[in-house]
Amino acid sequence: MKELDAKNIWHPLTQHKTHPDVLPIAKAKGALLYDTEGNTYIDGIASWYTCMYGHCNPYIIEKVYAQMQQLDQIVFSGFTHQPAVDLSEKLLAILPDNQQKVFFSDNGSTATEVGIKMALQYHFNKGNERHTILAFEEAFHGDTFGAMSASGLSVYNGPFDKHFIDVVRIPVPTIETVDSILKQLKELHLKSPLAGFIYEPLVQGAAGMKMYQPEALEPILAFCKAHTIITIADEVMTGFGKTGTLFASDQINTKPDVICLSKALTAGMLPMAISTCSQHIYDAFYSNDMSKGLFHAHTYTANPLACAAASAGIDLLLSQEIEKSRLRIHKAHLAFKERLSENPTITNVRVKGVIFALELTKKMERYGSMRDQLFVHFKNKGVFLRPLGNTIYILPPYVISDKQLKQVYEAIEEVL
Repeated sequence: MKELDAKNIWHPLTQHKTHPDVLPIAKAKGALLYDTEGNTYIDGIASWYTCMYGHCNPYIIEKVYAQMQQLDQIVFSGFTHQPAVDLSEKLLAILPDNQQKVFFSDNGSTATEVGIKMALQYHFNKGNERHTILAFEEAFHGDTFGAMSASGLSVYNGPFDKHFIDVVRIPVPTIETVDSILKQLKELHLKSPLAGFIYEPLVQGAAGMKMYQPEALEPILAFCKAHTIITIADEVMTGFGKTGTLFASDQINTKPDVICLSKALTAGMLPMAISTCSQHIYDAFYSNDMSKGLFHAHTYTANPLACAAASAGIDLLLSQEIEKSRLRIHKAHLAFKERLSENPTITNVRVKGVIFALELTKKMERYGSMRDQLFVHFKNKGVFLRPLGNTIYILPPYVISDKQLKQVYEAIEEVL
């Protein structure tokens, strides 16, 4: 398998000349991955935060299998189907109350791409001269061009900088800095009226699970609302229970105009994304003029199988079993944080919901050799963690057992 992989496949986020090795995975179940030699690895990051209810969850398999025998795929322009309708009802019932419409796409990048396009075209349709998007420093919103434009991590974006849409940045706020950032924001808006503001609420994932307070974000969102700057919450990573509430936006008083969802949306079963919006956003596109519609489409938009997986995932999310598991993991993380409180090799140990993160005091490159050594160490200990430079983080499936979580903690303690 490895030989054929090396011959045929180009992997994501990989420099194949320096990182030729891959780990062949044969199967997965619950919180475990099994390689082709029978070794097991605890999936400490839920395979990029997707398989939150465990790999090959039998309830989700059952629902997708039943749907597979009824309707597999149909064009979603001019057609509809029950799985999409059911999912829209379930999703809107758990999102903030101001979300009224559901727009389907394929993945996290396209979810944010749609959100950015909604903000820009909202003003275009209303005849406003607004072409600039506001974003945070060190943001990450995906790999398509609009999403890249709003992202602030040059390691991903460097070769494409000259091709981006107009984006300005502000620092991630703290209680101490929010007043000065608001002043900066007012100046930016006066200089070039802002069309929209895209942000990762409370946790910047790709930046290294950097966390900030809802009280610091609130004044920025309030300013945006007061000046008709469309607010776009990128909940691709934070959504579906990871931060302690169903959505990170639930912890903030001012609700976003647009919410972008993917990853755990379909419980790791199939690719799909959704961008939801409030009624006034939709109304700006509702017209006798065809050109004012949102002309964005993907072939597999609202795929019935993916909709069935997502609907089943919401069932599990709302179950008492998963709710108890989320709380159990959160308490275990807090206890682990306390255990590390005197360790001199680390700093900024933090917990948000089921997310745990720390910084090693030793600096290292994001994809450098020392980071690679950490990755190999964890793998040798039967744990799949993927450090972001000197940030080590855990974001486990909700079904992880206490024993498995203990093994993850011990693998980190050995590094320290």
